Amino acid sequence: MKVNLLSTLAVSLWLATTIQVQAQSVPTPKQHFGFNIGDDYNLANYTQTEAYFKKLAASPRTKYVDIGLTEEGRHQLMLIVSSPENIKNLEKYKEISRKLARAEDLTEADAKKLANDGKAIVWIDGGLHATETVGTHQLIETAYNLVSRTDAETMRILDNCIILMVHANPDGQELVSNWYMSQKDPAKRNMNIPRLYEKYIGHDNNRDFYMMNMKESQNITRVQFLEWFPQIVYNHHQTGPAGSVVAGPPYRDPFNYVYDPLLVTSIDALGAAMSSRLNAENKPGYTERNGTQFSTWWNGGLRTTTYFHNMVGLLTEIIGSPTPATVPLVPERLIPSSNTPYPVTPQPWHYKQSIDYSLSLNYAVLGYAARQRDIMLYNMYVMGQNSIKKGRTDTWGLSPKKADSITAAYRKDSPAPAAGGRGFGFNGVPTKYYDQVLKDPTLRDPRGYIIPADQADFPTAVKFINTLVRSGLIVHKASSAFKVNGVSYPAGSYVVKTDQAFRPHVLDMFEPQDHPNDFQYPGGPPIRPYDNAGWTLAFQMGIKFDRIQDAFDGPFKRIPYGQLQTPPLAAVPAAAKAGYLLDTRSNNAYIAVNDLLKAGVEVYRAPQGADGLPAGTFFVPSSTTAQAALAKEANLGVKAIATAKKPKGAVKIQALRIGLWDQYGGSIPSGWLRWLFEQTHFNFERVYPQEIDGGNLKSKYDVLVFVGGAIPSTTGGRGGFEGRGGSAEDLPAEYKAMTGRITADKSIPQLKAFLEAGGSIVTIGSSANLAYQLKLPVKNALTETVKGEERPLSGDKFYIPGSVLQVTYDTTQPATWGMPATGDVMFDSSPAFKLDPNANAQGIKALATYTTATPLRSGWAWGQKYLQGSMAAFVAPYGSGKLYVFGPEISFRAQSHGTFKLLFNELYGTAGK
Repeated sequence: MKVNLLSTLAVSLWLATTIQVQAQSVPTPKQHFGFNIGDDYNLANYTQTEAYFKKLAASPRTKYVDIGLTEEGRHQLMLIVSSPENIKNLEKYKEISRKLARAEDLTEADAKKLANDGKAIVWIDGGLHATETVGTHQLIETAYNLVSRTDAETMRILDNCIILMVHANPDGQELVSNWYMSQKDPAKRNMNIPRLYEKYIGHDNNRDFYMMNMKESQNITRVQFLEWFPQIVYNHHQTGPAGSVVAGPPYRDPFNYVYDPLLVTSIDALGAAMSSRLNAENKPGYTERNGTQFSTWWNGGLRTTTYFHNMVGLLTEIIGSPTPATVPLVPERLIPSSNTPYPVTPQPWHYKQSIDYSLSLNYAVLGYAARQRDIMLYNMYVMGQNSIKKGRTDTWGLSPKKADSITAAYRKDSPAPAAGGRGFGFNGVPTKYYDQVLKDPTLRDPRGYIIPADQADFPTAVKFINTLVRSGLIVHKASSAFKVNGVSYPAGSYVVKTDQAFRPHVLDMFEPQDHPNDFQYPGGPPIRPYDNAGWTLAFQMGIKFDRIQDAFDGPFKRIPYGQLQTPPLAAVPAAAKAGYLLDTRSNNAYIAVNDLLKAGVEVYRAPQGADGLPAGTFFVPSSTTAQAALAKEANLGVKAIATAKKPKGAVKIQALRIGLWDQYGGSIPSGWLRWLFEQTHFNFERVYPQEIDGGNLKSKYDVLVFVGGAIPSTTGGRGGFEGRGGSAEDLPAEYKAMTGRITADKSIPQLKAFLEAGGSIVTIGSSANLAYQLKLPVKNALTETVKGEERPLSGDKFYIPGSVLQVTYDTTQPATWGMPATGDVMFDSSPAFKLDPNANAQGIKALATYTTATPLRSGWAWGQKYLQGSMAAFVAPYGSGKLYVFGPEISFRAQSHGTFKLLFNELYGTAGK
């Protein structure tokens, strides 16, 4: 017995000594960077950070993983941290997490055993928004603490958790830190960076997590939804609301109604652990619920998309900068409440304080996960199982519209409540009205969706399928033709069933969102959603699909997880008497045309269509060169249809010289469009305000494109570098030409001259202001007359944040070639127009119109009736040129594939003109 005891003590002493030696061998941040993390006026760049994490990877507690390249070609890092024993068995614990998350072919006993054997997988990231520098630096500090500390809490965390520490934006950290540290005088260091901190989309890199256009988004979602399936995803951000230190969970309502309720309560539980930890450490200023703007409604962010995969997503927004600041005085935040139990008082604030808070919050999350390890793992299985069961049974999802339908049915049968009384519902509405609505067979949730392979733009449908595949969803493909409910579908059609663990994400991509009417008080102003109110991706992309409510089956082959799809190869017919037709309804046809034009192949457009294809169809005259060039485009899935004669009235086209507006610091909508142009092979140049003010634009460009935020209103407004603060004189010479803004006195006259000389201008969103600057006979349709004065409708009468609406197109216009008679557009507080009486005489034509009083398809549209009869888009001749005005966001975040053609059509001109 004594020998065994002595042996045990010897082993314990050896382990303790070994751990201590290992901890001492890990360099401190100061030893590596030359300063402590959190020292004022000091930032580390990504090159330094990557090198440090590689040094930490020498510890047996870690594994360094390169998760892929960024848009600028850097390697994106993930440091896995856990106990040495767990590190040796990572594949085992990854597989346990995967099985529980998928919840397939597991009994309850199986799941409980796996949960007991597994380790909690916790994701902690930093740096997504690179000017929010606390995120990257807390990641460094946390990694060092987890690798070096030997206290009981840290050891318990390492034993029970596997921590995925992910750098979310390497390119941004390099840019921001280098820019900040380039000033030798610390007092002059600033964040006025010259371009976006993600190559294309800057801040919108946190708006790309169901579309996954960017490489960084693809790297992150692959780890989350196809490899590791973390139970907790902690996404660090800045900055906290004024008068607080940090905002975090629990979040305010509404939450998305497709979630499992266990997800919502799990978020709340972790939020309680986080705020309690700060309170116990005497760190005041944590605010939650209605003390913040953050909800859990929207899909698309790094932490919010995880909700639709049964993962507990956490977001904190903390104050802090390497340049010292102060906590401002906001009197109402000094009152303790459930939103802010422990208010912070006004005081100076240093960077290190934010790092210390972040470390405490990380340890709160990790401590909770360590103690609740088996419960977190099992609960993920429970949520997955619940989703699978719902997808296999008749279910009716709850939503505001359905609740309103119950109320309407009751009111129809019952007298109005007496004035001053409590009204109906005090004792409850009779159950028969619930049965009438919530058991209506036509209102059941779907069992699945079928995406037919014979739709006009099937290549775009395949792109949609790939967003589902990247999201870890189960997708099937038909190996032969089949029928469901009497409808025939061809081989190659895709099937997405809802009996899968990530059912919430399936529903969210196909079904309309039903955002509640959310006002500060009855009759008061609306509460703006954190992001969009509606976004249904199938609608945005113009996908044709059938919603199937009964169980169905067929010759369906399951696609392996993560296997991206390609459209069928489009073989070019061996011979064509006159040439080949390309269907203008396919977005990929424009890519093919751009490649053909660059190869010197002639391309025409048929205003009247040809061989059953619609107006605007492309015609390529037959030649050996054309056939060879078309063969190179086979992977696009665009069929080249042989035709025996040249289409009537076909007009030869050429690529136009495109100028895309941008500004100092970078415009996010312009960045999205820049990426889209590159993907679709349109050549373009960026145009900054100073170049516009310099004139002579027609000698360099044929068409100018202005996204939202470019053109000021006629009532004033500022933009550009000066509007963001700072002075152009302080900039390096290479950036000075990027400064300035579009102004009424200098820029608008040059845009007039460009139009008069025959140029075309395309405006999107708020840049429709150009129509008013040019004094065209159009007006804002969303106004009312108050005391004889036209005023914009107030928010209590009309309010539509980001939502999907339906419009009717005039498909006879070249600008709308390839569009359906009706289609969906992304409306984000967008302008709408009405014509003056003399507008028709000036040749102004509507391109898209809101023809009904209920155009809402997905989201929230308060007072949508005011849109009826108004124009969403129009074209106006001006001098020898044309102005195209699109109120909706037709290139929205490179997601709205269904409206891309509205832009693409303006980027070709008639050859020789």
